[in-house]
Amino acid sequence: MSDNRPALGVGMVGYAFMGRVHSQAWRSVGAFFDLPVSPSMTVLSGRSPEATTAAAAQLGWAAVETDWKNLITRDDVQIVDICTPGDSHAEIAIAALAAGKHVIVEKPLANTVAEAEAMATAAAEAATRGIRSMVAFNYRRVPAVALARQLVEAGRLGTIRHVRAQYLQDWITDPDFPLVWRLQKDKAGSGALGDIGAHIIDTAQYITGDLLTGVSAITETFIKHRPLAEASAGLAASGGTELGEVTVDDTALFLGRFAGGAVASFEATRFASGRKNSLRIEINGSDGSLYFDFEAMNELWFHDHTLPPEEAGFRRILVTEGGHPYAGAWWPPGHALGYEHAFTHEVKDFLQAIATGTDPTPSFADGLRVQQVLAAVEKSAADGSRFVTVEDS
Repeated sequence: MSDNRPALGVGMVGYAFMGRVHSQAWRSVGAFFDLPVSPSMTVLSGRSPEATTAAAAQLGWAAVETDWKNLITRDDVQIVDICTPGDSHAEIAIAALAAGKHVIVEKPLANTVAEAEAMATAAAEAATRGIRSMVAFNYRRVPAVALARQLVEAGRLGTIRHVRAQYLQDWITDPDFPLVWRLQKDKAGSGALGDIGAHIIDTAQYITGDLLTGVSAITETFIKHRPLAEASAGLAASGGTELGEVTVDDTALFLGRFAGGAVASFEATRFASGRKNSLRIEINGSDGSLYFDFEAMNELWFHDHTLPPEEAGFRRILVTEGGHPYAGAWWPPGHALGYEHAFTHEVKDFLQAIATGTDPTPSFADGLRVQQVLAAVEKSAADGSRFVTVEDS
């Protein structure tokens, strides 16, 4: 690749789990994809000077800022990557867009519909100035999920009738697990619903190319009090510690209806013991079906219902061929990809959109639509499972 490519400096806010994954994507994208621009890991922002400096050295960032407001004003930063908890997404993203920076932000877009609306409005205005923005729903960029979308687009499933989506984890089944920020509504917005339910909402809408229009839901919090995170380290020695209230859901289940007439069921839980990161989706149509489970992320199962019964049935597609979405940039066929590759793919798509002056997907408007579904689920659960229409904005 020529050194004449335009350089784009990246400033990232946040360096925990998502920050580490995004750092891996920025480090690797140029080594595997022929990019029209040259991204540079320019600066990392975090509140603690010591912790941020250590993270920058480990993850590959050239400089450090302890205030994100300084990061977005730097002349050597053209892209702002937001990897913070949801309660700060709106403030940082809106300010960065106003400063003329391209923005990619972790999902869900915000903690409330009002915040998401403000972000979508800011993104639309920024787009008129050539400033691009995207929500990081990484599962869209799993090759098998992208292939599923292609099959639906090509009409291989016919008329979509059923969608079944689950996201199953088990990392907080222990009642002594501490009260981390993901279990506090003021920081996380919601629990399993927003954290992982947002993923299956977006994945289902992406694969089907359709939108949810109404839901009927229930939510539950199984463990309502947990050790405070600050004191949890002393739990074993003391035999107990101060407890704090869990203010989010542990699980969310809802039925849904799509604009095109399909009906759906969704389940998001962090209490499915034995399930580590099982994002599952099955779609049934008049001419075929498909099934995906992220715990076998390089496989897509497809059934062609137009074949004679003796020739039909689900068949396994190993999505590692050079002609499959994204897969050809990596390894020979049969050499599997992992979780981190989806983030590299989204960074690649974002950079290409910036370079070509096109609007990347999913947009902030797409993120707003997911936020509206989340809000409808919460309202339905609060109203005793009443069917709630997803509000348009």
